[in-house]
Amino acid sequence: LKTGFLKWKPDYDSAATEYGKAAVAFKNAKQFDQAREACLREAEAHENNKAAYEQAGMMLKEMQRLPEAVQLIEKASMMYLENGTPDTAAIALERAGKLIENVSPEKAVQLYQQAASVFENEERLRQALEMLGKASRLLVRGRRLDEAALSLQKEKSIYKEIENYPTCYKKTIAQVLVHLHRNDYVAAERCVRESYSIPGFNGSEDCAALEQLLEGYDQQDQDQVSEVCNSPLFKYMDNDYAKLGLTLVVPGGGIKKKSPNAAQDKARGPAAVGSHAEEEEDEYSGGLC
Repeated sequence: LKTGFLKWKPDYDSAATEYGKAAVAFKNAKQFDQAREACLREAEAHENNKAAYEQAGMMLKEMQRLPEAVQLIEKASMMYLENGTPDTAAIALERAGKLIENVSPEKAVQLYQQAASVFENEERLRQALEMLGKASRLLVRGRRLDEAALSLQKEKSIYKEIENYPTCYKKTIAQVLVHLHRNDYVAAERCVRESYSIPGFNGSEDCAALEQLLEGYDQQDQDQVSEVCNSPLFKYMDNDYAKLGLTLVVPGGGIKKKSPNAAQDKARGPAAVGSHAEEEEDEYSGGLC
């Protein structure tokens, strides 16, 4: 990096290489603080070497300093964007999300959503959907259901755009489960109603199951709701959504609605029930004719 009479400009590339070697040596010697410092010096020595920031981040990962690692990888991704390589930026953001997912799911959601946005801007919709799917599942896992509902709607819109209609049906099931866990029956019903515009949805097994689920929920019939949620259609969804189905409890304790006669009999007491039974018996006492 030194300059002199015969060397007017620092040799940043060579300096970065030497710092990289030093980082490896420090790492092998278990001197992780010095290794991290060498990685950062490598990045600073060659500002255009975006990968050096990523490498420094991965070194911090080895030291279990994940928030700092993610910060450096984010910096690298911003530099990739500025340098006109958005795909590499999105991949770096995804890598950072994976690193932090178990420690800070909230940060991971943010990183996955950023990556999805970059991919979407580049019209790489399948990769964007993969990132959005990871974000949606983390939001459900963290019980951030309002945000999960919005994320699933975004996924569904893109699947509809690329005409992947069967996956739209599955996203509708996930949306309905999220809305019912939010205790928002109206939103769940609207979600199904709006999905009738998706080709093939009306008449599909997904549609029939959702109508049965909403009917059971509205009638406070826990048996019917549980039967639908335990069907293969629901059980073999992504694990986070399958759990929503298995833990869905209808309001009112899941007691089936009684017939009007049964409700009246209960109000009158046992004598009224006996009287009602006798009336039914008397009606046919003379035979069917």
